[in-house]
Amino acid sequence: MSPKSKKLFNIIMLGVAFMFMFTAFQTCGNVAQTVITNLNNTNFHGSGYTSMAIIYGVFSASNLISPSVVAVVGPQLSMFVSGLFYSIYIAVFIQPFTWSFYTASVFIGIAAAVIWTAQGNCLTINSDENTIGRNSGIFWALLQSSLFFGNLYIYFAWRGKTHISESDRRTVFIALTVLSLVGTFLFFLIRKPEESNTLEEEVSSTDESIVDNASVQSKATRAVDAFKRSIKLYFTKEILLLSVTTAYTGLELTFFSGVYGTCIGAVNRFGTEEKSLIGLSGIFIGIGEILGGGFFGLVNKDNRFGRNPVVMLGIVVHFVAFYLIFYNIPNDAPIASFEGTDNSAYINPSKELAIFCSFLLGLGDSCFNTQLLSILGFLYSEDSAPAFAVFKFVQSICAAVAFYYSNYLLLQWQLLIMAVVGFFGTISFFTVEWEAAAFVARGSDYRSI
Repeated sequence: MSPKSKKLFNIIMLGVAFMFMFTAFQTCGNVAQTVITNLNNTNFHGSGYTSMAIIYGVFSASNLISPSVVAVVGPQLSMFVSGLFYSIYIAVFIQPFTWSFYTASVFIGIAAAVIWTAQGNCLTINSDENTIGRNSGIFWALLQSSLFFGNLYIYFAWRGKTHISESDRRTVFIALTVLSLVGTFLFFLIRKPEESNTLEEEVSSTDESIVDNASVQSKATRAVDAFKRSIKLYFTKEILLLSVTTAYTGLELTFFSGVYGTCIGAVNRFGTEEKSLIGLSGIFIGIGEILGGGFFGLVNKDNRFGRNPVVMLGIVVHFVAFYLIFYNIPNDAPIASFEGTDNSAYINPSKELAIFCSFLLGLGDSCFNTQLLSILGFLYSEDSAPAFAVFKFVQSICAAVAFYYSNYLLLQWQLLIMAVVGFFGTISFFTVEWEAAAFVARGSDYRSI
């Protein structure tokens, strides 16, 4: 297999592994709050929103150390171990207890920081400036196809049900746990690119004791250097500007992955299909993500138009979605009780319009994320792990804040916050994209450290 073919194979396997894992995790996140409100166990007092706030809060803090972990352990093993923690979190729902639910939330927050930093590193070392756009699109399309399969099962399994029984819950989460484990073990099929030899391989012909000593020193040095680079990188102009865009992706990630499905499931005017519509919503979010990721991956083969038109499309699509959701979904839907809400918005709630908005949310999200992955891989191709760690740090801390306020804020205020941050995030992305070529051409101060 040629080096180029091996790199493409690695990108596809990376995407497939994440597809299996996140078929489980994103489906879990989409239905978590609905499942929890249907629990018969009165000793359980957890909240899906609070769990996600913990996950993304720990996630954000852990991004400070994740480059060091990846530098020492390597991206492949980092992703495998992290995947095991994802599987443990999902398995908690088979027989949930408050203490295990929140404890697993903490550990998966740490695992998430490591796995996404390792993913960014793996994506970058298997790409170059000509293939980073294509590879970002391929990975994103495969990753987000996870929204289709899990939610398709939820749609048919829960169709016509107004209450989720213990048997229903256990069946779903046993299946999701197995899927997560399958994805975790697929990481071992990723091969090392030929030109990315490690220090240990380069000195393999020397005396064994010298190699071992050099290896320990090298790993310690790499861990410290990776941490220093992450801190210094955050204060560069490019990352500060991209942080506004990244913050928006964190807010809208919270909305489409946890809040919007809960809103749909709480609208009693949707009738007996309200619970199965959560799965259908996830499916159409996934369709939007897949179409966007696949299309923009192809578009990025020809970089004449740059990334700005894609991001502009993303914010326009999201603004349309926010407007339609505001008119279609009752204001109290995000914080409705177990009984749901009988209120209506400005129009009688429409199932078709709600599902169409799911598609728009997925399409807009793919616009932003594929272009952020592409521009980070382009700007920081020589040392990607710290850049992707900073990206996930900002995204996750904003997602944590959004999951927290989702417990309290009415729908209109959540939509307003996203609209304002999205507008400024788009402007800041434009600024970085206009200067990207000059940034790479002249080399950055960051690269000299």
